[in-house]
Amino acid sequence: MPRAPPCSFPWSSLWLASVALLVPSVLSSSSSSSSSSYQRAGAGGKRPGFTERTLILLDVNTRSPVHVLNDNFLSLQLDPSIIKDGWLDFLSSKRLVTLARGLSPAYLRFGGKRTDFLQFHNLKNLAKFRGPGPDYYLKNYEDDIVRSDIALDKQKGCKLANHPDMMLELQREKAATMQQVLLKEQLSNIYSNITITARSLDKLYNFAECAGLHLILGLNALHRNPDNTWNSSSTLNLLKYSAGKKYNISWELGNEPNAYRSMAGRAVNSTQLAQDYAVLRNLLQSVRYYHRAHLYGPNAGRPRKNAILLLDGFMKKAGSVVDAVTWQHYYMDGRVKQAEDFLKTRLLDTLTEQITKVIKVVNTHAPGKKVWLGGVGPAWSGGTNNLSDTYAAGFLWLNTLGMAAVQGIDVVLRHSFFDYGYTHLVDQQFNPLPDYWFSLVYKRLVGPKVLAVRVAGLQRKPRPGRVIRDKLRIYAHCTSFYNHNYVRGSITIYIINLHRSRKKIKLAGTLRNKTVHQYLLQPYGNDGLHAKHIQLNGEKLFMVDNETFPELKPRTLRAGRTIAMPPMTIGFYVIKNINAYACRR
Repeated sequence: MPRAPPCSFPWSSLWLASVALLVPSVLSSSSSSSSSSYQRAGAGGKRPGFTERTLILLDVNTRSPVHVLNDNFLSLQLDPSIIKDGWLDFLSSKRLVTLARGLSPAYLRFGGKRTDFLQFHNLKNLAKFRGPGPDYYLKNYEDDIVRSDIALDKQKGCKLANHPDMMLELQREKAATMQQVLLKEQLSNIYSNITITARSLDKLYNFAECAGLHLILGLNALHRNPDNTWNSSSTLNLLKYSAGKKYNISWELGNEPNAYRSMAGRAVNSTQLAQDYAVLRNLLQSVRYYHRAHLYGPNAGRPRKNAILLLDGFMKKAGSVVDAVTWQHYYMDGRVKQAEDFLKTRLLDTLTEQITKVIKVVNTHAPGKKVWLGGVGPAWSGGTNNLSDTYAAGFLWLNTLGMAAVQGIDVVLRHSFFDYGYTHLVDQQFNPLPDYWFSLVYKRLVGPKVLAVRVAGLQRKPRPGRVIRDKLRIYAHCTSFYNHNYVRGSITIYIINLHRSRKKIKLAGTLRNKTVHQYLLQPYGNDGLHAKHIQLNGEKLFMVDNETFPELKPRTLRAGRTIAMPPMTIGFYVIKNINAYACRR
């Protein structure tokens, strides 16, 4: 890596190889005396604690990136349960497609717990595969779906619909009933089979294509022969159908194979799973249209003992078969009781430990192989209403993106874009939730090149046996090349302030005296962390209509001005016209 230019503030020797702001421990007495030019002395000559008066000095290495990630770094996931609760029939909604298109380019993984209970049938439109609608409206409801399908078939290109309000209301009633069944299955860990028909696949692919997303389709790995080898007959039918339609799809086999014993009463060890992936690779190569299709896996669960053992064995046998290694991480279960749980630094830091474990295994057997974090979400079991779908969950989500980027994770797949439960980005009224707006701003401003951050400041001295974890987290990237409001060479910094007090950050070194555009995201209304609406620089964010996003207006901070981060907020800051060498190419 090229030598970083000298930093103009006294602590230029302090260097963080990662982009995360890990605010340094107590500085030496000489450093403390040097800081007097940046910080007002405490009353009575006492050294102030880590309070609002503390000034954080921030610089970024603009010479070379730490990592260069996939352009689709922030990507999405849909759970197969949308077939069962009926929402798959509404993916042609103009509003849903518009919201998904706002997060493109991205991958769309169709998978989850129910991946291994999917069965493909080359059927078009049989009502018995839809599941029940509301009994008293069943016939009219099914007739409306059929009429909608016929109308969509007449369209060329993207097939989009404006569904009547009554039709949507009936679907919400149906989904509410079915979601109780789905939740019961998840809590009991006993799942029923789901049929994906040719019509279902057509609708799913239409949604992905119209939204500018690349579809990754999860295949059932629990469809087994008596000798426990994988039964690929259904998959072959699916490949032939999708190849005939010229659907550009990537593939994945199974979901959390380390948990099969508890889910289905049968285990699939790493050797057998590696053989199954080899069979799938050969199957793809036998279908001419997919002979170069990408294959991802093994989509292991959280890297605890069993998952790590399975991943290690899989990489020994099939590391060269997959194009990227996938795994999952959830922070907490659905029993959290308060919004403050999402701000716990110990919880936020668990991801770093998990990533380290996975990358160690991957690099042992296939150095340089890309690693993807699939199916990540704030909570499992559908999350918790008024918690995992609120502003508070955004701290976990943005910190996940920052930590994953710092450690070189190539793609992060968010569970879920639109789904049952409370961990999605869009609710069943087709309204964006806070995590959607965080994701949208991230997509608009943050590019794939990760930059290293240099910081200096004051912090309390930890008491014996206690670790002070960092409540101010700073990440830096080159600004997205897709944003034509900024020239190449611009830098985007995003800051997560978990403190209950305001924090001041002074741009120093290469960032000094540069004009900054601020995008400050705060809760809207009086609900605080529980808010389901957010504001950008004081303006509430909401869709103008089904096809129009609000304008994301920055606030210009004059050159040299100190950044003031309000308590428990998230801000994006674009440093314009810095002409960073790492970001020009």
